[in-house]
Amino acid sequence: MALIRRWPRTLLFAVLGTATASVFQMPLGSQNPLEAGNALIKPLVNTEDLQASIKIENLVDRAEILYGLAELSEPEYGRPTRVIGSEGHNATLEYIYSALGKLNGYYTLSKQPFPAVMGNVYESRLVIGHDVPKSAFPMSLTPPTTNKQPVHGDLIFVANEGCDASDYPSNVTSNIAFILRGNCSFGAKSELAGKAGAVAAIVYNYASGPLSGTLESPTPNHVATFGLSGEDAEPILEKLKEGEAVDSIAYIDSEVKQIETTNIIAQTVEGDPDNCVMLGGHSDSVAEGPGINDDGSGSLTLLEVATQLTNFSVNNCVRFAWWAGEEEGLLGSDYYVEVLPKEENLKIRLFMDYDMMGSPNFAYQVYNATNAANPEGSEQLRDLYVDWYESQGLNHTFIPFDGRSDYDAFIRNGIPGGGIATGAEGHKTKEEEAMFGGKAGEWYDHCYHQICDGVGNVNPTAWLTNTKLVAHSVATFAASFKGFPERSNTTVLEANEQRSQYHGHRLIL
Repeated sequence: MALIRRWPRTLLFAVLGTATASVFQMPLGSQNPLEAGNALIKPLVNTEDLQASIKIENLVDRAEILYGLAELSEPEYGRPTRVIGSEGHNATLEYIYSALGKLNGYYTLSKQPFPAVMGNVYESRLVIGHDVPKSAFPMSLTPPTTNKQPVHGDLIFVANEGCDASDYPSNVTSNIAFILRGNCSFGAKSELAGKAGAVAAIVYNYASGPLSGTLESPTPNHVATFGLSGEDAEPILEKLKEGEAVDSIAYIDSEVKQIETTNIIAQTVEGDPDNCVMLGGHSDSVAEGPGINDDGSGSLTLLEVATQLTNFSVNNCVRFAWWAGEEEGLLGSDYYVEVLPKEENLKIRLFMDYDMMGSPNFAYQVYNATNAANPEGSEQLRDLYVDWYESQGLNHTFIPFDGRSDYDAFIRNGIPGGGIATGAEGHKTKEEEAMFGGKAGEWYDHCYHQICDGVGNVNPTAWLTNTKLVAHSVATFAASFKGFPERSNTTVLEANEQRSQYHGHRLIL
């Protein structure tokens, strides 16, 4: 990536002053700031001019800074990361807030602290018989094994899908529960196994692929829990069904704790406050890496668009959000919508989610948000993205609107939503290779949730293209909601209790 240039750490620390990064903003070149006490007459925002203000150099410079902030976590984590609770994430929040604060009053800024649960698995190992299955992964937010030491026991087959206490036989006590995925959450299965006296639990997939799940909200009865592929589970099931004993050793050294973290919200001072276009990305990464594509690319896109928007006036208010705790299960966006009063909910005309804007083996992906399955207006937003890609002569593809990112709480509470992405751990198809280039059969982002998700992991073509599309979406609705469905008191605001298999990037069912 020819545009990448690393900021020396000595320069970074000199500018930050302290590890908390209390004040910092890079030079922005083309920005025309407001003058204090002397408001400038600005043109109404239009999509062509706002798009033209987006420069890849600014985005890459911001990415370099973000990586430097992730490096602040190395003393504690042994690698750069911006996971919630880390020095890297705290500095990320300070950087975003400070940069917005230097825009001379164009935005009203707020910090929204909230309680969050975070987890980290330091070591894990699962041995079944004489084998170490490659597909065995500890569940996110799993507790450790007893005293953080290996536990031994026989695998005990759990009836049905392990969703009722009666499914757990008496001999599961002091042994390891072997549970089929399905019907109820992984957290519920782990809790029932713990109540039945199991020392650990394994949830196996009904499909051949691995199971990367989360237990979600911790309870005292959760036990150390692994996910296992259906392929690796099959021979084990055969032995258990024949009455053969299968011994196992499980070991997880992990930590699950409550912390406080913060959402950042910036809303234009100008614009109709009863008709807001809202957009967001998440400020945190996973513990495993610095998260420059996931979701540094989205959060920095928002920051750059917010900066360039200050050169224009708006008719409708624009509200930017940087969510914390997305990687732990959409915690920040869930909290924001949960505490939002009904009258404030109704002021949000739509929510746009921008997560992973520059995957290296990218596809231009649009969430297939239909009005039939989501609040009215979601489909119109989907079509805005489609129309823009087509106007640029670019291909696009639809992806499921399945709860994997921060739009979830909004659509479950009556707010139209949608967004774009460029792909995560899925494999690019031959058809997509013909549509977008890249390499079929490989992940869209080969560094997804890994230490190599650094600045060089972001494709500059995709990132610039999608940042221009984000600018287009902001400019369109900041100028006018003409033709977009109205919201009213008849809008269904109660949360939809029907949950998808995902809540964030990890499976929950």
